[in-house]
Amino acid sequence: MYLIDTSVWIDLFRQRDTGPAKMLRALLDRRLPYGITSVIYQEVLQGASSEHDFRRLRDYLGTQRFYHPTDLVRSYVEAAHLYVRCRQQGITIRSTIDCLIARIAIEHKLLLLHNDNDYLQLAKIEPQLQLATTGLAP
Repeated sequence: MYLIDTSVWIDLFRQRDTGPAKMLRALLDRRLPYGITSVIYQEVLQGASSEHDFRRLRDYLGTQRFYHPTDLVRSYVEAAHLYVRCRQQGITIRSTIDCLIARIAIEHKLLLLHNDNDYLQLAKIEPQLQLATTGLAP
């Protein structure tokens, strides 16, 4: 099962020919299971350029499978701890939201499909974070 990060949705909607966007297209074409988080949903909606696009994105993504933190306190503590562990190793994560998304992927044992360097850095510190490689779905 895949968790599709905001960065990949943006690439797909802007018709960027990136490896992760190609993989998402393959997942969609093959009707393979995937999901998003509420925060990913919010980030994608915030990028809408018009009311029409906002409604279209809201209606489409709102029907997808959502993954949520498994514990309303502990999950956030673990996401913050991941950020701190990175900082202690000299790694700066640009978005604290990425730490939460990574934590949700870990908790649900999902492959995270992304186009964001933060996740590459997070995976160096947290071996439980499984990143999808774009070669998995030709």
